[in-house]
Amino acid sequence: MNSKQPEDDGQGGAPPNKISLYAVDSNDPHKRLIDRADVSPEDIEQINDLMQAMGDLREAENHLNDASLEYMKLGKTDMRALHLLIVSEHQEQVVTASMLAAHLNITSASTTKLLDRLERGGHIVRTPHPSDRRSQAISITRETHASAVETVGAQQSRRFYAAARLTREEREVVIRFLRDTAAELRTGMEWSK
Repeated sequence: MNSKQPEDDGQGGAPPNKISLYAVDSNDPHKRLIDRADVSPEDIEQINDLMQAMGDLREAENHLNDASLEYMKLGKTDMRALHLLIVSEHQEQVVTASMLAAHLNITSASTTKLLDRLERGGHIVRTPHPSDRRSQAISITRETHASAVETVGAQQSRRFYAAARLTREEREVVIRFLRDTAAELRTGMEWSK
């Protein structure tokens, strides 16, 4: 296992001469969005560092996703479909078009277009379903599977090493924080409808 910690610039927060996009005062200078009356300056500074770290992670993920799309010469939905097919194959699960549509949250017409495109590109094959004559089983080709796993998958798997360097207790804190953050971000989205 590669447990070596990646290089850290030791700066914490935003690098010098870079705008701190995630600092609370940068985003809410008039204190209209976040009540921080009971939060110490030290805690605000640490929260700012945490928000910057989350921004850095998001930036790294975006870069990796963009590089993955470019390398595989596919779109985001295509890549999500291939990921499901890879994981399903590892779990010995048969994937159908309706399962793929549900996973991707797209219509059956869009799923058909996606599958046609992936099949033309040599990324998937459709075969008769082993137990349901009305369905087809969709699987990823060996070439695409190997290419995706050896490049994009290998890079994505590096997250494991960061998690493995934490103690069990630290992981519990991170899990709780990430789930709580996801719940907070889903709350109050009425304006988006």
